[in-house]
Amino acid sequence: MEHTRLGRTGLQVSRLCLGTMTFGLQCDEPTSVTILNRAAEGGIDFLDTSDAYPLGGDLSTRGVTEEILGRWLVGRRDRFIVATKCFAPTGPAPFDGGNSRKHILAAVDASLRRLKTDYIDVYQLHGYDSETPIDETLGALDDLVRAGKVRYTGCSNFLTYQLVRAIGRSETLRLARFDSVQPRYNLLFRQIEREMLPFCAEEGVGVIPYNPIAGGLLSGKHSRTAPPPEGGRFTLGSAGGAYQDRYWHDREFDTVEVLRQLAENAGVSLVTLAVAWVLANKAITAPIIGASRPEQLDDSLAAAEFHLDDELKRQLDETTREYRLGDAPR
Repeated sequence: MEHTRLGRTGLQVSRLCLGTMTFGLQCDEPTSVTILNRAAEGGIDFLDTSDAYPLGGDLSTRGVTEEILGRWLVGRRDRFIVATKCFAPTGPAPFDGGNSRKHILAAVDASLRRLKTDYIDVYQLHGYDSETPIDETLGALDDLVRAGKVRYTGCSNFLTYQLVRAIGRSETLRLARFDSVQPRYNLLFRQIEREMLPFCAEEGVGVIPYNPIAGGLLSGKHSRTAPPPEGGRFTLGSAGGAYQDRYWHDREFDTVEVLRQLAENAGVSLVTLAVAWVLANKAITAPIIGASRPEQLDDSLAAAEFHLDDELKRQLDETTREYRLGDAPR
């Protein structure tokens, strides 16, 4: 497994990052452990989680994923780069969510306990909080870096202008700057190529994209003529509706059929091709891959070894060009 620097930092991370949001709901702890072991065997040492996980849960399940990961990390913590996040509500009170100083300081201590560690390598804001001044948020993160609880900071699900403004304010105030951003990015969602990726490449911000196989639609296993399978990403608890809204449309299924043929011609699975295409963008640090069964990792791991030639990349780019321009009328 190749490694690369996270943005402008000296931190080296594996070119693939293991996402853990399936742990604790889509898959139980023994299965989660098997997935972690398989990823480690494949050379992945970059792990991403959140205090909001498992995906599709509610307040009663918040932090379960971190707990599973924390138990697995005992005795091997120093061999892995651990990234987690805060923002989503973790309790019933209005101050139990968001990016206020109060919530960030409480959330990081809770994550440290669940992860059974005394530091977090990359601490990220899981969303943008329009109710909290960005200077307050950045100040809290800077304090965590100075205290040694956090090594690097980042954000997820920020719009480009929000990322740019946050970095500008941190530089003006001489606070710890975001070293990474975690946006959605795949062959069926390419809008970030227009502004965010050029900015990140120019300013040295690492990009750790999620959904590289579009919640599983780019596996090619789903059919538009059948309902989404129970227990999968498109029916999972509170997240199923959002994933259907993102990807479960005739236009996307039409595109998948074309992409499936390109993958067949290239002699690889559609998953391998989709992840390799994300990796081929020079602005990308490490796509976040995930699984609910360990064998599902194999095709994603293969992408790290697959060479995407110029002609095949051109065909993929052209096939999915409309997804770069934005959502077309349905």
